[in-house]
Amino acid sequence: MAGWRSSTTGPASRPTSCRRSSIPSSPPSPPARAADSGSASPTASSSSIAAGSPPPTARRAVRPSSSSCRSERRASEGGTAAGCLRIRRSVSSTSRRPLAGIALPLVLAATLAGCAGVGGPVAGAPPHHRERGFANGEPGHPPASGWVRWRFFVSRVLATTFSPRTADLPRVANDGAALRANQREATVTWVGHATLLVQLDGVNLLTDPQWSDRASPFSWAGPKRFVPPGLRFEDLPPIHLVLISHDHYDHLDVATVRRLARTHRPRFLVPLGLEAWFADLGITDVIELDWWQERVERGLRITCVPAQHFSGRTPWDRNRRLWAGWTVRGRDRRLYFAGDTALFGGFRQIGERLGPFDLALLPIGAYLPPVIMKASHTTPEEALQALEEVRGRVMVPIHWGTFDLAEEPLEEPAQRLAAEMGRRGLGPDRVWALRHGETRAW
Repeated sequence: MAGWRSSTTGPASRPTSCRRSSIPSSPPSPPARAADSGSASPTASSSSIAAGSPPPTARRAVRPSSSSCRSERRASEGGTAAGCLRIRRSVSSTSRRPLAGIALPLVLAATLAGCAGVGGPVAGAPPHHRERGFANGEPGHPPASGWVRWRFFVSRVLATTFSPRTADLPRVANDGAALRANQREATVTWVGHATLLVQLDGVNLLTDPQWSDRASPFSWAGPKRFVPPGLRFEDLPPIHLVLISHDHYDHLDVATVRRLARTHRPRFLVPLGLEAWFADLGITDVIELDWWQERVERGLRITCVPAQHFSGRTPWDRNRRLWAGWTVRGRDRRLYFAGDTALFGGFRQIGERLGPFDLALLPIGAYLPPVIMKASHTTPEEALQALEEVRGRVMVPIHWGTFDLAEEPLEEPAQRLAAEMGRRGLGPDRVWALRHGETRAW
């Protein structure tokens, strides 16, 4: 019998009690391809359903070229995308400041390139498709000016690189043994940020896997992890499926997906435009979906759903790839993973079409300053509003307490969430404030 730790107090306090589960102590099975499940061929084991979507010829927008993907990858491995300048991974403290002179022009270039846009609507395609990429389904909060964005991102690069903040957040020791032995019970484990291990109907699924030290294209600059992953990569059970919400560095990490593909060989489900990015890394077991398209994998019905956000990894690919959330429907449970999103009308639409949800994974961090963040992120208060709109029974707060991405104090999202829970009269049975490494049966 394995015991999952569970919280009986509000988000700002430490969980103290256990919820027991009846998990058999069977040995873990070796990693297997998702396509091998229940059939000898991928076609037989999974099916793609276009739920209100146009045929493939009408729904695909222009993808970034392979050369663009290679430039981005070179940048992520320690160089600049423009010119592929190689930077030593080991940088002394005395030599880091001159390197800021390289990073800041790139940030400025990214801001200016983002103003170029992705063209107009595509005839016969869904409204969020554009000639060279994608757009949000509704206007949302007006974006900040180019100067305001540039000033913010420069300050964040300097702060996270030269004066990183720290926070003492609670953790749970988790060696993964019970997770590797689990074959039947539905569980959720918070690894950190938007990375969660979900076990449902015998399938092991990861969301936005990120095990690197920085959420950045550079190993020496950018937001650094201030809490270690709640579960070591080596302690994972065999991973069958991976859901990717979008291409930002805190959600899509080159080193992590390469390692997953090499050691677990999962199937990656991604929004439109990311299949080519994965192919450039040599990863081909990738299924690309548009909003409202569905896919059945290993008995789970998985739907790509709208989000209010943006995409981009280099100065030249802003909004060239789609961003999304995901829903997962098992035999008797439903999960909603919001990814990264602002508060928008899509929450209610998702709840009406695919809810109610037993578990809703909703972001609560990176909301200050509002002039920058309101267009693409939710506050803790907005996340609780989203919980009601998507018809969620239980919420797990994500996208906080791991990387220093914005200006709010690192502990503040959980504190504001607890205060809003009190104002709304919500107890810990509605919001599971998981500690890093904590597993809960759902």
